[in-house]
Amino acid sequence: MKVSLFITCLSEMFYQNVAKDVVEVLERLGCEVDFPKGQICCGQPAFNSGYKKDAQKAAKQMIASFEKAEYIVTPSGSCAAMFKEYPELFHDDENWRERAKSVADKTYEFSQFIVHVLKVEDVGAIYPGRATFHTSCHMTRLLGEKEAPSLLLKNVKGLEMLPLKNNYDCCGFGGTFAVKMAPISERMVDEKVRHVEESTADLLIAADNGCLMNIKGRINRKGKPIEVKHIAQILNSRVEGVT
Repeated sequence: MKVSLFITCLSEMFYQNVAKDVVEVLERLGCEVDFPKGQICCGQPAFNSGYKKDAQKAAKQMIASFEKAEYIVTPSGSCAAMFKEYPELFHDDENWRERAKSVADKTYEFSQFIVHVLKVEDVGAIYPGRATFHTSCHMTRLLGEKEAPSLLLKNVKGLEMLPLKNNYDCCGFGGTFAVKMAPISERMVDEKVRHVEESTADLLIAADNGCLMNIKGRINRKGKPIEVKHIAQILNSRVEGVT
């Protein structure tokens, strides 16, 4: 099975190890992974800020880069959800709308692809520890994916998953929201950190690097001894043949 990787801006600039883990997990599960060089930002910041023409410009570049892919996989529920917005972004342009729909239909968030396309719920990972999981807004509310990460994490040997109070609440990131509404964002992430502490977990896992960056930044500022990792890092841990 051939997979084209959309790595996202945050993974490319700040979390290259997550990209490496994603590729290694997919290859171990039998996928042939390529990396279309024409990829840029998915256009979500412009789209969320109301700059439709700028979002269309980014979307056209992404559609042209990925339309020949068999499957498109990205380690971000948020960016995957943006791909699903592409057809509506070109609702008045039949040609681009059809091309956008073709790309949107074969786009999956990383854990979603493993569970729903590859039909795998146990990747053979081992990660001793006590963890809790933050469900990002875009992945659950816009992409509609609520189960795939939990199904994979419950099969990681040695990993005890603990419930997170109000786990579906936003962490306060929301891309441009954190910039435009900084005081509100700060209170939201403080509440998220408090709930992570209350869970007694040593590790917070999520499937969106934007959320992880926001929560980890607050955890570090408060000096809390809690690790933060992307789900790909956990699923690529201590599998036979992996160092």
